[in-house]
Amino acid sequence: MLGSARIALSRLISTRNTSFSVSLRLAKPLSSFALKALPAPARILTFDSRDLRRAFVPCSLVLPSPASPLLSRSASDMASSKSAASIHDFTVKDATGKDVDLSMYKGKVLLIVNVASQCGLTNSNYTELSQLYEKYKGKDFEILAFPCNQFGGQEPGSNEEIVEFACTRFKAEYPIFDKVDVNGDNAAPVYKFLKSSKGGLLGDGIKWNFAKFLIDKDGHVVDRYAPTTSPLSIEKDIKKLLGEA
Repeated sequence: MLGSARIALSRLISTRNTSFSVSLRLAKPLSSFALKALPAPARILTFDSRDLRRAFVPCSLVLPSPASPLLSRSASDMASSKSAASIHDFTVKDATGKDVDLSMYKGKVLLIVNVASQCGLTNSNYTELSQLYEKYKGKDFEILAFPCNQFGGQEPGSNEEIVEFACTRFKAEYPIFDKVDVNGDNAAPVYKFLKSSKGGLLGDGIKWNFAKFLIDKDGHVVDRYAPTTSPLSIEKDIKKLLGEA
């Protein structure tokens, strides 16, 4: 035998999570083995010394259970994004924090945009989005704007400030929703669905402010446009989905 193993177990308490750290170290300094896991409630996995070439004595290791709050949100978001058949299967928050069931937009063509107030693309995009909306709002067309602060920190304001900016300066009459992440683990489920339905030229991730997704009346993603694409240049595609082409 290589010697007896020493097991050190420490429990770290924070305001949000309970973490466990388990380390195994040989009495003879030949190697070390460290494993960490987050948080309780947890299930127990057992590592037997025979599994590690008889170098360690048997021990118990605390690992997060599938029901752990840390894992459940990400897992459920991923499941809902993958199982959704259309944009109409999602519920989002409006700028006041109220739930909005996107099934209310069944039968409408949608243009979904991640917006920002301090971007070099702000003036041109907000201006043209308002022009599009004014022209087609009575013809089963809606624009859904989702503020996002992930690109250069160019949407730092509160929801109230964002809505006031868009409505006062650009006369935006279309709905502006709660600020969201569009990339990363905390991306809004609706954006995970959009990206998985229509990838970009350099991967699925949103590249910058004012990326655009065109949705048909059945809630399916028809096309995706780069941030630099002019909203008015999409008009022909909107007319086609509205049956006016």
